[in-house]
Amino acid sequence: MKKDKIIIVGAGLCGTLLAIRMAQKGFQVVIYERRPDMRLGVEDAGRSINLALSARGLMALESAGIKEAILEECIPMRGRKIHPLGGEAFLSRYSGREEDYINSVSRPGLNLALIEEADRFDNLQFHFECKVTHVDLEAASIQYIQDGENKTDNGDIVIGTDGAGSVVRRAMMGQTTKLLFNYSQDFLRHGYKELSILPADGGGWKIEKEALHIWPNGSFMIIALPNLDGSFTLTMFHPYEGEAGFNTLNTKEKVKTFFEKYYPTLLPHIPHLYEEYFENPVGTLGTIKCYPWQAYGKTLIMGDASHAIVPFYGQGMNASLEDVRVFMEILEQEGNNWKVVFDKFQDARVDNANAIADLAIDNFYEMRDHVDDKAFMRKRKVEMQLEQTFADYYSKYSLVTFKPSLPYDEAMRRGRKQDQMLLDICGDDNYENIPLESIREKLMSIEV
Repeated sequence: MKKDKIIIVGAGLCGTLLAIRMAQKGFQVVIYERRPDMRLGVEDAGRSINLALSARGLMALESAGIKEAILEECIPMRGRKIHPLGGEAFLSRYSGREEDYINSVSRPGLNLALIEEADRFDNLQFHFECKVTHVDLEAASIQYIQDGENKTDNGDIVIGTDGAGSVVRRAMMGQTTKLLFNYSQDFLRHGYKELSILPADGGGWKIEKEALHIWPNGSFMIIALPNLDGSFTLTMFHPYEGEAGFNTLNTKEKVKTFFEKYYPTLLPHIPHLYEEYFENPVGTLGTIKCYPWQAYGKTLIMGDASHAIVPFYGQGMNASLEDVRVFMEILEQEGNNWKVVFDKFQDARVDNANAIADLAIDNFYEMRDHVDDKAFMRKRKVEMQLEQTFADYYSKYSLVTFKPSLPYDEAMRRGRKQDQMLLDICGDDNYENIPLESIREKLMSIEV
């Protein structure tokens, strides 16, 4: 293949992994990032949201030869530890198979590891603190501001991996009629705020280490993911308005009263609550869908730039990293015939991206409203028994999270039908008397 010049806009997780893979193939790669170099120690406090790295993301990292190094920065999470208000905490495992678990990793830590790996390549160049202001979609050129100066760069193609606020996508939106560009943005009426549990005195974790903790409360919740230093990153998912709303909880007294009422088992672990609550910002949660993802065979978007989703299936990062893996597989098949590659890539990914976006919304309501519900707990019990007994059975969650070869779209369609069938079965108080083999046969007969 001719070693074209590739301009990548955005040095987040997706963009940096893409840069590594393109550099490995010998392309000349230039990557532009508006933020400072993370290696200088500058972080955007309060907006990290720990990430759940699972099979799809690991498969993409393995294709770049860096899976094992990244796993050293992770903590396994084998299930959800549910802390119901007024009840005993219990563990709901993600899978009936011991080898199936997800991994807690910090976004900045993973991004930093990828940047350091990328910097090993002589044919890959980073430009930090560069704000891209304009993209010429047909000419594959960008304009950007660096040190107060307006500059231009030209490549053979431009790939936008610059997140939900993508300037590359906005350039496509500026040619809506010409490109027949469809775009939707849907915000939840909830936001998020980051808090933390500090390490125990002398080190270690104050609550169970290998679990994703949830304090569910109907229309709001807090989750916690473990960090290597013994801390946990907490994320409040609350509405903006109402008793639990961020706009309502605007004084120390209100926050104190609220946490004493709704998070009494968590409160002893966060004596620094008030400092973090009032210092850290409230972030928005939304879904972005669009099509097409390419323009003129010269410009492409992927990752959150093309399909931003809410974080409730733990798949946003995994889907973006999977984008890179699928793109590289198509590139290896087609060579650098960019129009063909771009078309095949978007056609392979758009339905799957829309599927995981919809599943993430479903899981928001499940985590918030149903994890301590009797019918849901019955269903999870049967799913665990099925997965422990039959190697070929996967629950909806497992289809999405632990079968990276299965497209999201098929996982969603099969998983939803399985869920409905199991809920119908578990609605009968005699469900435990139904043979597992009989249940499995019904589930495996589902057509999608």
